[in-house]
Amino acid sequence: MASSSSSNPAISAPPPSIPTLKDLTIENITENTIRINNQCTDPRTRYLLSRLVTHLHDFARETRLSTNEWMQGIQFLTATGQISTDVRQEFILLSDILGLSLLVDNIDHPKPKGATEGTVLGPFHTHDAADLSMGEELSHDDKGEPMICVCSVKDSQGKGVAGVKIDVWETDSEGFYDVQRAGRTEPDGRGVLHSDKDGKFWYKAVVPVEYPIPHDGPVGKLLKWLGRHAYRPAHMHFMFEKSGYDNLITALYVRGDKYESSDAVFGVKESLIVDIKTVSKEQAKEYGVPESTRLLEWEFVLVSEEETRELRNKLAKEAMETLGLERMKIVDGLPVPEVD
Repeated sequence: MASSSSSNPAISAPPPSIPTLKDLTIENITENTIRINNQCTDPRTRYLLSRLVTHLHDFARETRLSTNEWMQGIQFLTATGQISTDVRQEFILLSDILGLSLLVDNIDHPKPKGATEGTVLGPFHTHDAADLSMGEELSHDDKGEPMICVCSVKDSQGKGVAGVKIDVWETDSEGFYDVQRAGRTEPDGRGVLHSDKDGKFWYKAVVPVEYPIPHDGPVGKLLKWLGRHAYRPAHMHFMFEKSGYDNLITALYVRGDKYESSDAVFGVKESLIVDIKTVSKEQAKEYGVPESTRLLEWEFVLVSEEETRELRNKLAKEAMETLGLERMKIVDGLPVPEVD
């Protein structure tokens, strides 16, 4: 018996409210695409898709995008997906080198004056880092220059914050993350600590070094086409989490690195540049390390979820007014069109 489309629940007649989509042209394709997408019941999704379609179509019209160019773009995105794995996220890398990662973080996690600024996550964070005790070794790289990191976490009032989960990760002395090493069997150069009752935490590491982001894939080819280098200045990554506080993803950058002002992923901020010193005799004794050990000291300042929410709402409202989008309301810091 011949199959009937009506017997397949995935194939059905269009609802009566669907717009008529015929004879579409350069001039009217955008408005009609938005019309049919606007059947979505979620107002934020409708708004996102409306602006995405508008900007994509305007891009094609403004550049007179050719079929060959668009196919190159599709092939590039396909290759970006194909090379991505659980421990290598090429799409995050693409977002990073286009400046989008930093832009989104700055929008979604605005920081009041005095708070530690955020920066890019990068493509090499993992979820398998082991818990470390205070003073334990983050890195077991015997070729790296030994360093201790003595840090604290405070709130915006200057009070130490206890029990903060602190995820830390860095490369080895040759500029490779553990997941880039063949035969990796367990995490190294990464770990999870918790601040003590005074908000303090410390651990042993190696002095960070500059390194190239992965450039053997589509993103690396794009950088080459653009005449850009693939290097990041020496740095160490941090992620802070505690209920009631806005999550902070940040990094500390070594002062004087030759890539300090041309980071391939735009992550460097002046407030996050640190001086690597050497421990004093007293510190060497206190922390049980040789006097030649290098020292990174830093005070991180977290802000509450409420502080962030209020600032995000304020900045979103100001941005909409600047763009002339007066008929918008802010819901959880996100603009949504007003409905009559």
